[in-house]
Amino acid sequence: MSVACIEARRAGETIAQLTDVANLDHPESDSHITIFTDKTGVVKAARLLLSSVTKVLVLADRIVIKQIITSRNKVLATMEQLEKVSSFQEFVQIFSQFGNEMVEFAHLTGDRQNDLKDEKKKARMAASRAVLEKCTMMLLTASKTCLRHPDCESARINKDGVFHRMRLALEQVIEIVTDSRPNGENEMAPISIYSGIKEFKNKVEGLRENLYFLSKENLSTMLEVILEHTEDFTDSAYTSHEHREHILELSKQAKMELEHLVSVWMQAQNQKTKDLMEDLEVAILKTCQCMNELKREVHSAATSLAADLLKYHTDHMVLKALKITGVEGNLEAVAEYTCKLSEQKEQLVEVCRLLRHVSGTEPLEITCIHAEDTFQVTGPQIISAAETLALHPSSKIAKENLEVFCEAWESQLSDMSMLLREINDVFEGRRGEKRVYLSLPRPGKHNANLKALKPVKLDTEEQAKIAKLGLELHLLTSDVDSETEKWEDQENEIVQHGQGMSSMAYSMYLFTRGEGLLKTTQDLFHQAEIFATEGTKLASALHAFSDQVHDDDKPMLLLEAEKLISMCKQLQVTAKSSVQGKSATFTKVDACILKTRNVMTLLCQLLPLCCKLLRKNKAGNGCLKAAPPWTEDRIRTVTNVHSPERRAETFGIKSLENHVTNMTFLESK
Repeated sequence: MSVACIEARRAGETIAQLTDVANLDHPESDSHITIFTDKTGVVKAARLLLSSVTKVLVLADRIVIKQIITSRNKVLATMEQLEKVSSFQEFVQIFSQFGNEMVEFAHLTGDRQNDLKDEKKKARMAASRAVLEKCTMMLLTASKTCLRHPDCESARINKDGVFHRMRLALEQVIEIVTDSRPNGENEMAPISIYSGIKEFKNKVEGLRENLYFLSKENLSTMLEVILEHTEDFTDSAYTSHEHREHILELSKQAKMELEHLVSVWMQAQNQKTKDLMEDLEVAILKTCQCMNELKREVHSAATSLAADLLKYHTDHMVLKALKITGVEGNLEAVAEYTCKLSEQKEQLVEVCRLLRHVSGTEPLEITCIHAEDTFQVTGPQIISAAETLALHPSSKIAKENLEVFCEAWESQLSDMSMLLREINDVFEGRRGEKRVYLSLPRPGKHNANLKALKPVKLDTEEQAKIAKLGLELHLLTSDVDSETEKWEDQENEIVQHGQGMSSMAYSMYLFTRGEGLLKTTQDLFHQAEIFATEGTKLASALHAFSDQVHDDDKPMLLLEAEKLISMCKQLQVTAKSSVQGKSATFTKVDACILKTRNVMTLLCQLLPLCCKLLRKNKAGNGCLKAAPPWTEDRIRTVTNVHSPERRAETFGIKSLENHVTNMTFLESK
């Protein structure tokens, strides 16, 4: 790379010297254009510049690919360690390292995704990265459940499924960036009815220009392939009788129209009369019209079925029932509802297959395949998580694990609803508009007095930046959760404030994905204010705690507490500042999330320090004084503040029920 850059610089300097008017022997004094005599030298230098710059770009691309492969290898190595851990303490340490490596991998692959020009590859990369992001939280809870219940077969199956899926996603990312397939296999492009009809119509309409460029057998084969795919609709148990009859009728009509077209076409090849050419034009129009009607019918069949299914499952009754019966330890009821979930999974998988046929673009086809795979995998994982909970109904971590997998299912249903809207947009010709980032400025409960604002469109770079910060925030909340779980006294004020801040940070992460309870930027800014207030309260608790400490760590504890106060004040100032316009709003959103991330990073350092001091005291090292009266009083206060009713008020939004931050690994026996 260094050599290539030197070559490029030299070529540029050569051109600069050859075109420098000041160095000419006879510089022109008037306004006429100067003619350079050494044209050959300029051309040679220009070619060298193009060659060397191309070399720089190729080398840079290879370097990025190597960085991604190296990062993937580090993630895989850490995953192997996570699979083999036998103690919770070891797991927490390795998972913290794993989180940092996943953030690095997310940054590298996110940049690569933005650089990809092929929309198909970009869609595949987005699907793989989505799997990795969602599986990170699944890996945490599934592994903890397995550690808590090491002899439980369903817990092991649940964990193995997450690791397997993450490995597949990591391999797919490498396939995309290296443009290769394992064992030299060629990638099979998904074939859909839409793409088949489009290609068929192009061939038919091409007969207007050239009667001899293809054979009648080619056209017949193409139509047969299309009609074979329509059998996915006619054979489906979920297709309505009316749609099935219309599709069969149009398929029969398409065969008849093609037979007539071929007959006229063969005659026109032998004798190009005006009447025959007019008949050929009519036959072409009728054939294309029939194919358009068939396309419209399969689109209506797939989208109406998907809409009905999404509406039917919007209440998530089966998931709710699994959670309830699992906590009750009712194995028979769990078995009954797992059968219902399996039926629901088969319906959704079938609908995804049908939607793929009518998606209209290759990226949407890939999104349909991703949705199908997600339902196919997540369904059995929910079942194994529910079985684990039913076998261990008092296990809090087994309950939280089931919650995480159910949330993934609900999230995929939400994504499928968005996919359905995009497919309809393509069909109705509305594709081409940039997707609006709905979480940016629009009227909400905190800006009801403002004029209605149009949704703001973020460019790719802005979306990527927000997504990266969000993922970092997500992983930091996991680290904080792991640290709080080490505390034996879960009612400790420091733990309570830490859990509250983690919960709020997680809701801000969901905002970066366009999910969760924070719907507008004003919601986000309000949440940031409350987060900063909670951080200030934590700093006060740390100061009170330091009064008991007789240890060398006391100055460090006070220093970190002062840092926390300073960071929280900065966040409050940023959150309360007024802005106008898209650019300023994005900058404020970016600043709030960045400063929240910094506070969470500091919190990850504070919690283990405080925990260490408490443990020293219990070991009899005398690092703490006798607890003064403030402890009891404050614990009573905190208990009230963090009750479900009070917490909703403190957060400024409704508390996320059974949130991931409340996960507890060590339960009382």
